[in-house]
Amino acid sequence: MTINEAQTTVDRWIKTIGVRYFNELTNMAMLTEEVGEVARIIARRYGEQSEKESDKAKDLGDEMADVLWVLICLANQTGVDLTEAFQKNLEKKTIRDATRHQENEKLL
Repeated sequence: MTINEAQTTVDRWIKTIGVRYFNELTNMAMLTEEVGEVARIIARRYGEQSEKESDKAKDLGDEMADVLWVLICLANQTGVDLTEAFQKNLEKKTIRDATRHQENEKLL
């Protein structure tokens, strides 16, 4: 599935099953909540915090997909073409960071 197809699929789902989009502020709060759930798994599974028994069954991929879902909702609501935005962002990073990371002593 392309990014554009994902945006179309989410939009169709919202309009047929979800009734309507939550407003942008609600979706922003939901995005923050979902990112927090990803952070919790990462901190406990890969970081130094111990993982609680109740967290062990949590699916990191599913939580990441929740983040992507809400981000796509926000893009759809605000008229952002994520394919175009991602391509421009990649170009920006490629130009800006052409040698930056190779010259970073911390990464060597």
